[in-house]
Amino acid sequence: MEALVVGAGVVGLAIARALALRGASVILAEASEAIGTGVSARSSEVIHGGMYYPPGSLRAHHCVEGRHRLVDFCESHGVPHRLCGKIIVATSDAERPTLEAIYSRGIENGVEGLDLLERAEAVALEPALSCVAALHSPATGIVDSHALMLAFLGDVEDAGGVLALRTPIEAAERREGRWHVRFGGAAAGDVTVDGLVNAAGLGAQSLARRIEGAVPGSVPRQVLAKGSYFGCVGRPAFSRLIYPAPVEGGLGIHLTLDLAGRMRFGPDVEWVDTPDYSVDAARADRFAAAIRRYWPGLPELGLTPDYAGIRPKLTGPGEPAADFRIDGPAEHGLPGLVQLFGIESPGLTSSLSLAEAVADRLMA
Repeated sequence: MEALVVGAGVVGLAIARALALRGASVILAEASEAIGTGVSARSSEVIHGGMYYPPGSLRAHHCVEGRHRLVDFCESHGVPHRLCGKIIVATSDAERPTLEAIYSRGIENGVEGLDLLERAEAVALEPALSCVAALHSPATGIVDSHALMLAFLGDVEDAGGVLALRTPIEAAERREGRWHVRFGGAAAGDVTVDGLVNAAGLGAQSLARRIEGAVPGSVPRQVLAKGSYFGCVGRPAFSRLIYPAPVEGGLGIHLTLDLAGRMRFGPDVEWVDTPDYSVDAARADRFAAAIRRYWPGLPELGLTPDYAGIRPKLTGPGEPAADFRIDGPAEHGLPGLVQLFGIESPGLTSSLSLAEAVADRLMA
């Protein structure tokens, strides 16, 4: 099989790897000048446990399965990572039921090691923490996402796959049992392949509309959620990730660590119409108020603007969070095409599991 995967973020790279390792001849097309410059470049780099997502959902399945695959991959390929653990906190008694619901969901999803803690137990683990109760997830961790993507690409190329940068896809059409794809850029031209994968992230819906012959209405709407991050001066106050109870549109302004131990906070949720990666320094006051609920010791003027990311959501404010979508012929009516929509968090954790699901569909 000859396959074209569009989008060289962490999920597209994982899909190209899965196809190449199964013997497909793979072209990985990326519109920008480097891999991983979109959603994948601006995440929290967290290896998620899988306790947040509804049992039976694609998010739940691929997060848990993907985490196991991801940790094994990092260990076998020397990708920097650390299972530092995470503590989700209730800062008032009113939030206890939320923790208990997350715990129950996690157990049903098969997340290992979850433990509900009272205040004293949580503070024994993290003395700087303020809470009334907590949920400990030792299976949660952090990863160097850029090293991970380079390792994925290495496997793709070792298996004979080809990366084509600065290669935007202009149109695709199914003719005589194959996909005829026209691309632009410096080396504009055409390619004919057996299978086509749309893993374009923020550009997935736009690309889907340039694919001829799809069932009308099969392309879902896209809603953009901007998340800003702030760094923190001084020595790390925590050794684990610290999360508040979830909020609408996200998991709340949480504390993450990079592999050097540096603390950073975010993301918040700001609904936007177009991608904007600037960080408004004025948001620091809002961040500080949220952070001091679980870390009263945050220094005055301790936050500095860091970076922002955009999540390609399928639902907006006040709507239940949508599941991942992995659309095949049953959804869009076109053989040899798999399209991914709404692949946001926990997309990085889920990437290797999602890749196998896409390869199964395309090579069935």
